[in-house]
Amino acid sequence: MSSTLHITNGGNFTDRLKNLPIKGDIITWNEMLCEGKTLNNVGSESFWKTRFDFLSKNYKVSKAKFIDLTLKEYRSLCNHKKEDKIVLWFEYDLFCQINMLAVVSWLKMHRRYAEISVVCSGEIEGQSKLFSLAELTDEQLLNHYEERTFLRQDDIEYADYIWQLYCSDNPIRLENLTDFAKYRFPYLEKAIELHLQRFPSIKNGLNSIENNLLELASTQKPKTKNEFVKKLLLADNSYGFGDIQYQKMITSLKPLFGSFNPVKLTKKGKEILEQQTSYYSCIQDNNIYLGGALKYNFLYNTNTDRILKL
Repeated sequence: MSSTLHITNGGNFTDRLKNLPIKGDIITWNEMLCEGKTLNNVGSESFWKTRFDFLSKNYKVSKAKFIDLTLKEYRSLCNHKKEDKIVLWFEYDLFCQINMLAVVSWLKMHRRYAEISVVCSGEIEGQSKLFSLAELTDEQLLNHYEERTFLRQDDIEYADYIWQLYCSDNPIRLENLTDFAKYRFPYLEKAIELHLQRFPSIKNGLNSIENNLLELASTQKPKTKNEFVKKLLLADNSYGFGDIQYQKMITSLKPLFGSFNPVKLTKKGKEILEQQTSYYSCIQDNNIYLGGALKYNFLYNTNTDRILKL
C-alpha cells in the first residue's frame, strides 16, 4: 500500500490541512531560509547550527523554541521513511519558494524513491491578484490538491541546482539562468528576480524592499509604527514577509526616520529616497547574508537589472 506525507509551509496551514478530507501524515517546515546564511547541505549539523545562530542573533529565537518548532519537525521528517508519495504545500512568494527549494534538495538526497508533487497557491482563474493558501476556500484547496503538479526527475534536479546556486557566494550565477520555463515551478523565476533585487541598489545603497518602505512612509504618512507595518504587509505579498521581518527592517533604517508617531522621514531620509545621496556606507554590514552571499559585497544596477560584484 502506498502512503502519503504532506510537508506544509507553516503551522497555521498545517492546522487547516488537518481539517480537510485528505489522507496522510503532516509535517511543518518551520524555517525562513530567504533570510540569513544558508548552507547547501540541508539538514546537516552545520546547516542547523548556522540557522540557529542567525535566528538567535537576529530574532532572539531561544534554543528551546528552535528545537520545539523546527528541529522536532525535521526529526519527524527524517523518521517518515516509508511514505512513497510526498506532497509539498507552498506558496508563490519568495519566502515559500526558497523554503521549497531546500525541501526538494533534501528529498532528492534522502527520498530518491518518492513521488513528489507540489500544491502551489498563486493564480486563480478570473482573478488578477495572487492568492496565498490561507486565502483559499476549502473547495479551492481540494481542487488545488487534485490538480497538483507532479515533479519529474528533471524538475527535482533543477530545484536542487538552484538551491546550490542560492547557497553559493556569488548571486551573479543566479541572474544568468534563462531556462525556468522548461521546469514545473511557475513562480520560481519571479522569486529569484525578487531575491536579486534584495542586494543594495547602486543608486542609493538601499535594496528594493528598503526603498519601497521609505516610499510608503513618504507617500502614505502612517500615523503610528503599527499602522506603518500593517500598510507594508498589505502593499506587497510577493516577498511573503511577516511583521517581524518588516519590524527588523525599520529598525535598521531608524536613523532615516524623524518620528514614528506619526511616521516621518528625516531630511537625509528624503534625500536617500530621491537618490540624491547614498546610504551604503552607513548601512553596510559584513555579517548579513542572503543565502550564501554577503549582501554588501554586491550592488544591484536598477538600470540594467544586473548584479555587480564589489
